[in-house]
Amino acid sequence: MSNYSNLIDPHATDDGSERGRAILAALLFAAMSSLAAIDLASDIGEGASVSHWAIEGALLIASLVGLAVMVRALWRLFLRATRLEVETSSLSDRLRREAAASSALRGELLETAEEVERWRNEAQELVRGLSHAIDDQFDRWSLTEAEKEVSMLLLKGLSHKEVAAVRDTSDATTRQQARAVYKKAGLSGRNDLSAFFLEDLLVPAQRTRGPAGEAAAEDDSPAGAAERMA
Repeated sequence: MSNYSNLIDPHATDDGSERGRAILAALLFAAMSSLAAIDLASDIGEGASVSHWAIEGALLIASLVGLAVMVRALWRLFLRATRLEVETSSLSDRLRREAAASSALRGELLETAEEVERWRNEAQELVRGLSHAIDDQFDRWSLTEAEKEVSMLLLKGLSHKEVAAVRDTSDATTRQQARAVYKKAGLSGRNDLSAFFLEDLLVPAQRTRGPAGEAAAEDDSPAGAAERMA
C-alpha cells in the first residue's frame, strides 16, 4: 500500500512520522494544560497574587491553544490518510481491471496466433496438393521440363517477357513453348490454361447425393481438386 501512496502523494511516506510527532506534541500540551490548570487552581485556593494568576492563566491558555493545534493537525492527518486509502483502493481496482483486460487480450492474441498457424499449415498443405495435381496434369499432357516451367510461370501471372527474363531465354522462344503447351493441352491460350486449374478453386463445393440418397459435400481437399482436374 505504501507504494500506491507514493504514486498518489509524494509525502505519503511521512504520514507515520508526522502522526507520531503530532500525537507526542498533543500529549505534551495536554499534560502542560493539566498541570497548569492544577497549579492555577492551587494558587487561587492559596490566595496567590493576581500577577501569578495571570502567568499561570497565560500558560494554561498557551497549553490549550497548542493542544488544539495538535488535535487539528491530527484530524488533518486522519483525513489525508482516509483520502489516500480511498485513492489507493481505487487505483488497486483499476490496476486489477487493467490486468484482467491485459490477460484477456493475451488470450485473444494466443488464439489468433494459433488460428493463423493452423491456417498457414492448411494453406501449405493445399498448395502442396495443388502443386502435385498440376504436375500430374502436365505429365498427362506430356509436357517437356521447359514447357512445364513456362506453364507454371504463366499460371503465376507472369507475362511472356517476364517468363523469358526469368528463364534467361528470348521472348520468341517463350512464346513458342507456350503455344506448344496450349496445343498439347487443347487450350486456346493462357486464359484457358489458368481457368483449367483455377475454376475448381473458385467454384463453391457442390453437394451431391450419396448412395443412400443423403446429401454429401463434394471433396474439396487437394486430392479432390486433383481428381476433378483429371
